[in-house]
Amino acid sequence: MASITRFHVGPRLSETAVHNGTIYLAGQVPDDTTQDIRGQTSQVLAMVDRLLAEAGSDKSRILMTQIFLADITDITAMNEVWDAWIPAGNTPPRATVQAKMANAAYKIEIVVTAAQA
Repeated sequence: MASITRFHVGPRLSETAVHNGTIYLAGQVPDDTTQDIRGQTSQVLAMVDRLLAEAGSDKSRILMTQIFLADITDITAMNEVWDAWIPAGNTPPRATVQAKMANAAYKIEIVVTAAQA
């Protein structure tokens, strides 16, 4: 039986779980909710970078991404930040939807699944 490694374990969720070489990140939300969609997206992608590195991977190894936007009209601005961040030739399958956020100040939440390097 393959083991499961969890990072940043809390009473309700872990930020990361790794099983059989696959990394599962919890939904990542911004710390500074006063920023616009570009700023919040940049913050969340930086968190993804940090968590993937901690688990032995990077954004070039993302298998799937789910993006939740509080307002779908923010997709163009969000995509500008995403397109500058994701490595060319390594764009993963992705779903982007509008969703009601747990905190009304969140403009974005991103869930990532990746392969370990």
